[in-house]
Amino acid sequence: MPKQKTHKGAAKRIKVTGTGKLVREKANNQHKFEYKSSRRKRRLDGNTEISPADNRRMRRLLGL
Repeated sequence: MPKQKTHKGAAKRIKVTGTGKLVREKANNQHKFEYKSSRRKRRLDGNTEISPADNRRMRRLLGL
C-alpha cells in the first residue's frame, strides 16, 4: 500500500501540542484591524483548540 500523504493546507494551519491536542489560530485575525474594536482584537489573539466535532477529520488530514 502507498503511504498516506499529509494534507499540506491543514498542516500549515493546525499544530499538535505536546499532549496531543490540535490547536489553530482564530478566524478574522489577519488584516483590516483599523475597524475592529480593541475588545474584538484581544478576543481573537492566541490559539484555540479544535472542536471535538472536527477533531477526527483533522487528525486524518494530518496523518495522525
